[in-house]
Amino acid sequence: LRHPNIVGIFEVTEAGDKHIIAMQFIDGRSMAGEKLPILKAAELLAKIARAVEFAHAKGVIHRDLKPHNVMLDKDDRPIVMDFGLAKQLDGPSHLTVHGSVVGTPSYMSPEQAEGMTSQVDRRSDVYSLGAVLYEALTGKPPFKGTNPIDTLRMVVNEEPVAPSRLNPAVLKDLETIVLKALEKNRERRYLSAKALAEDLERFVRGGQ
Repeated sequence: LRHPNIVGIFEVTEAGDKHIIAMQFIDGRSMAGEKLPILKAAELLAKIARAVEFAHAKGVIHRDLKPHNVMLDKDDRPIVMDFGLAKQLDGPSHLTVHGSVVGTPSYMSPEQAEGMTSQVDRRSDVYSLGAVLYEALTGKPPFKGTNPIDTLRMVVNEEPVAPSRLNPAVLKDLETIVLKALEKNRERRYLSAKALAEDLERFVRGGQ
């Protein structure tokens, strides 16, 4: 996946019983714990969504998008990292079986949280992008229970607190975008990361 907002992989090899990946070094920080101004958050997530759309177009879904897996380099350019749980759209995953839960609870889609691996597709990554944007705007993920099982239950059964209640600076249009990405019913989410990026780009243009 050669894209300016996706970490570059130079070589994958083996040394004895160890697997070795040589990848691009990113001099920067992850987005974990970052609470950003609303326009900057929207602009960054639009770039991240474009990168994810590129991966989708190549037949790859990430399945573990979260702030820890997005680096910001010294120029605040977002870089999508860690495709360790990625799956090819047109083939079975060798990492999962039906009923298994793959991903990080606070950022995974409801279908992932329920172990419905056959329903995990591009829109599952869209949900995770919405969760990353939610945290960038509010400083916390949409769901965080006392333990992973509690978090999974919240992801499946509860609605997120409106971002504007946690950060009054979040405007209605941006809140609508976030909550559409976080729809529990995947049919009501953005159909693609590109569609999410386009709405975010329109919001940024309107706010400048």
